[in-house]
Amino acid sequence: MMILTGLSNTIDVLNAADISHIGTYKTQEEHDNVMIKYTKGVKIAFLDYTNFSKKSSIPSDKAFAINVIDEETIKKDLENVKTHNPDLIVVSMNWGSENATKVTQTQKDLADFLFQNGVDIILGNGPKSLQPMEKRTVTLEDGSTKDGFVIYSLGSFISDGTSSGASDSIILKLTLTKHIDDGRITIDSVDYIPIYMYTQSDLDSQKLKIVDLNKEITNYEGSYDLSIGEKNYKNFKNQLKKIKTGLGEK
Repeated sequence: MMILTGLSNTIDVLNAADISHIGTYKTQEEHDNVMIKYTKGVKIAFLDYTNFSKKSSIPSDKAFAINVIDEETIKKDLENVKTHNPDLIVVSMNWGSENATKVTQTQKDLADFLFQNGVDIILGNGPKSLQPMEKRTVTLEDGSTKDGFVIYSLGSFISDGTSSGASDSIILKLTLTKHIDDGRITIDSVDYIPIYMYTQSDLDSQKLKIVDLNKEITNYEGSYDLSIGEKNYKNFKNQLKKIKTGLGEK
């Protein structure tokens, strides 16, 4: 089974490089082991799901191998996560339509479902293009409220894609506070660094370069660094505008 062979080999490479990963697994035991990370006194649990189109390619006795989007399965997984008492639950969702800048109703419904079942932050990917983000106040069934955040698609962080928007992405910056009195987590601010995958066509190797658009534009406009040239400056300005539009900014 080629899919599972590739999956297994990829996991081996990631493990050998000591890179944490979720969403694909070699055993049921690995699947059931919740990824927990601690940072500055905050206990964060991570989950990941995909709208994998070749679900039929996964043998029935290897269903644990890929976390496919299924509400019943997700709810069960979240119940398991909650037994670990995390301060924060972050879920990555591979969803939506490829190259689409508009959010589908399915994405919106799934986001609501995740928030209602305990998720705090949703990081979307899959469409390759950026899609809007939103910080919201989530009202739970018992009437209590909490902060929630969703970005429906972060785009492609690294890509040599030719489709419109495939080279635009962001580095997301969320500022969170864990309140000592009740352990409540609040999302205090949302910010980002707009980045662009620039192709340096004049080079024979290492042609791709991640560009901090704000930094490059500011340096050029202030005459601190004119090396990018007027053509790239105009292109970078256009890419920044596309990023803001993709994120739903006016």
